[in-house]
Amino acid sequence: MMKMFGILILVLPALVFGADLPEMVIGEKNIEPGVSLIFEGAIKDDVAPSNIFGLESDSDIHIEVVATWNDDAPRGSVTGGFVAYLDITALITNQDTGEETFVRLDPHVNMSDNFHYARNTKLPGARDEIYSVVFSVRGPRISEVGMHFDWRQEVGERLIDGQTFKFTDLDFSLIAEATRR
Repeated sequence: MMKMFGILILVLPALVFGADLPEMVIGEKNIEPGVSLIFEGAIKDDVAPSNIFGLESDSDIHIEVVATWNDDAPRGSVTGGFVAYLDITALITNQDTGEETFVRLDPHVNMSDNFHYARNTKLPGARDEIYSVVFSVRGPRISEVGMHFDWRQEVGERLIDGQTFKFTDLDFSLIAEATRR
């Protein structure tokens, strides 16, 4: 009986505070100049304004990228700090049918990831089918962010170089069936 009570004490906080909600890390990459990218599939959520971030009720998943400065970042960058002004998109393809969904991931904030790029989205097919995702990560256009002389001298005329990352054989069924509330 005491052992069962101890297990209940350990499990109850996770159930009450949502610590056991599934989240799918699709992949992790580090790019120059010192940026860490974590690609995730998460449970859809209520994100305002919904006309930009997608209605929770019309979505299957919350596709996201957490972009932070790492230890190799240029001087003055805060390790773990949000990398702003990135242009990030995701092309989600149903590997069985070839049907596709293309979404732009815009920055927003929550209490667990803080600032990140994401959007609620509908999968291009059934929740239990297999998908691939191509993320395109690009720096801002020249007109969006000014760059001081010291940045241009040490890093270059860009925030980051544009890159794409493809992940295949993804099963979103667990997170697509889950709810936050």
